Amino acid sequence: MKAQASWVRRTIRMAALAAALWGATGTAWAASKLNVVATTADLAALTQEVGGDRVNVQAIAKGYQDPHYVEAKPSFLLMLQRADLLVSVGLQLELGWLPPLISQCGNARVQPGASGYLDASQFAEILELPSGPVSRAQGDVHPLGNPHYWLDPENGRRVARGIASKLAQLRPQDAQYFEQRFQDFSRRLTEAEKRWDAQMQPYRGRKVVTFHRSWPNFTRRLGFQVMGEVEPRPGIPPSPRHTIELIEMMKREGVKVILVEPYFDLKTPNSIASATGAKVVVLLPSVGGEKEASDYFKLFDYDLGLLSQAFQGQ
Repeated sequence: MKAQASWVRRTIRMAALAAALWGATGTAWAASKLNVVATTADLAALTQEVGGDRVNVQAIAKGYQDPHYVEAKPSFLLMLQRADLLVSVGLQLELGWLPPLISQCGNARVQPGASGYLDASQFAEILELPSGPVSRAQGDVHPLGNPHYWLDPENGRRVARGIASKLAQLRPQDAQYFEQRFQDFSRRLTEAEKRWDAQMQPYRGRKVVTFHRSWPNFTRRLGFQVMGEVEPRPGIPPSPRHTIELIEMMKREGVKVILVEPYFDLKTPNSIASATGAKVVVLLPSVGGEKEASDYFKLFDYDLGLLSQAFQGQ
């Protein structure tokens, strides 16, 4: 505990020094752009789409990281100290690491309830809302619903509109610019959805297994049937018994694709695939997970390309 307290004090001192340096050198630059911090690369990408050259956007969690578990760094405090706006996924996705950063950053603008704090989940359609009490015995169940909502393009559109509206509130003189940026994003997204729907049309109704419950919005949008998860419960490592039952189910139902996030161990999915003749597909749940998925559109292009290859010939 003493070591942790010492780290916190040292982090805050470093952040304060850097903030002072920022104040001396970056005031003119900051006045020209809104400084936005997003908790994930996906929200950063959507903010960039609607904010254009009127915003400077930084993401805390990188696209290759599990956004549930992010190690706090002094640089994150610095980012939050000078932020005009913090955009979070919400639904307790960042519960384990974001609240301490907010409380220690010393920036009143980005505190929950303040004008510079935006919970993006309020704009999205949320799936898997628990119908009864939630306990730790159920694993890492999110009591407010599944937080991976950005993996449905329609939710991406809704969130982008919400961000554009918030940017307009913070910078009224640029409101028309943000609205035009949103309309252009929405138009391009509609065109992309037509392409993605045509690409996936031959595979609608296909049965898949996922590792973690990251994909309900994604699979529902594309018309896939999720038959089970490698995890017996969210966040709980697969047990031998559960793995055997999953293999039996996959053989019985003819499931030939297992979707896995890049930050999970492939040992068990590969073992299941070997026993069932299925293919393991490492899909990206976030922008920036690979260099080819550098924006919101390219994220779907990347993932759907992998799925097309996996389904072909089955």
